[in-house]
Amino acid sequence: MTKIKIFDAEYRFMNIIWEHSPISSTELVRLVNEELGWKKSTTYTVIRRLSERGAIKNEKTVVHALVEREQVMRTETEELIDRVYDGSLKLFFTTFLKKEKLSNEELQELRSIIDQYGKED
Repeated sequence: MTKIKIFDAEYRFMNIIWEHSPISSTELVRLVNEELGWKKSTTYTVIRRLSERGAIKNEKTVVHALVEREQVMRTETEELIDRVYDGSLKLFFTTFLKKEKLSNEELQELRSIIDQYGKED
């Protein structure tokens, strides 16, 4: 799986694309102006940059997402855990759970997810 870096402003832009893909570039310019306050020139610059990095495709004035939101979220999460928690998923969860108080339902859901995706010995 190819990892594509999406920066903060680009992520907000990609959210619009993910929600509306495929979308005409004209409609995208309108939505981005409404939601992010960007000018047309800024929108087209970001379209070009994301196209060059393989995140989107702009073909015949229609923009398509080439990466899924979950893929970008996974990449960003991995980078955060590597950078802040020295790659330790255990330290990440420990730090998070010390601050957040989860309901019994949320804890059960997390246990199910861990059971489903946990590695077998």
